[in-house]
Amino acid sequence: MSPTGVKALRLRSAEWLLVIYFGYIAAISPRFPLARPLIWRPFLVELLVCALFLALAYGELHEHAKIFCIMRDWVSVALILLAYREMDWFSALARNFDLELRWVEWDRTILYHWGLQRAIETLGALGPLYLELCYALVYAVAPFVVAVFYFQRRFARVNSALFLYLLGTLLAYTLFPYFPSDPPRVAFGGSDMPNITTAFRELNLWLVGNLGIHTSVFPSAHVSSAFSAAWALFAFLPERKRYGWGMLVYAVSVVVATVYGRYHYAADAAAGMAISLVPGVMILLARRPRVRDLLGLP
Repeated sequence: MSPTGVKALRLRSAEWLLVIYFGYIAAISPRFPLARPLIWRPFLVELLVCALFLALAYGELHEHAKIFCIMRDWVSVALILLAYREMDWFSALARNFDLELRWVEWDRTILYHWGLQRAIETLGALGPLYLELCYALVYAVAPFVVAVFYFQRRFARVNSALFLYLLGTLLAYTLFPYFPSDPPRVAFGGSDMPNITTAFRELNLWLVGNLGIHTSVFPSAHVSSAFSAAWALFAFLPERKRYGWGMLVYAVSVVVATVYGRYHYAADAAAGMAISLVPGVMILLARRPRVRDLLGLP
């Protein structure tokens, strides 16, 4: 509340994070050899995102507050898809496969010498089916996190949880233009693929082939987002730790799924886990008043 008793128009921390992200992409895009029609698009996206957030904040302040409050939660979730698709504008960047050649050797050590592929396929299709399902469900993690807080009637904590989730996810996206790379199933002509094909694998291959981006696989945003969701649930639902532990188990499953299914290299997954530690460290620092205010910790 302002000194005059009139509420001020304010963006939420999750919204500011998205504004900063889209602004960052607009700022770096001229440094990359993008196609001419694409150069101006990140700037337009930034303007539209700012206008959208301001319109929603104004609506919550002056109109149906509850409806606009809920809309602000879900618009932030929806814009994750825009942030992801925007990265595809960098897909034409040159690549030399030096990184992939090094990464695939590590993968083969894990898959064959350490016996990961054999262990997963020991029970037939059961293991691959579970892992492919976990990989497919990554796209539903953000809506799931919001739904959990709604179900637990912790509406005031949604923005803070989204901030941590977005931080881990968007940090991965920001690195894509600097590490142009192809997934192992593409870069190496289908070698080292799973021996068992399930319906969920066919679905995942269709999704990544038709709806995925082709800019980079390093670091793995699938992994960073899943772990960031776990940290957010631990931080903002401390009275319901089962959600955090469940998401953590799921995140580990996503790590295995990305390597086994050849969607990512193990190096991508490791980098994604490392990036998720950024929101994790913020939680550990939350004893400081300024960090607590930023995160809105209970």
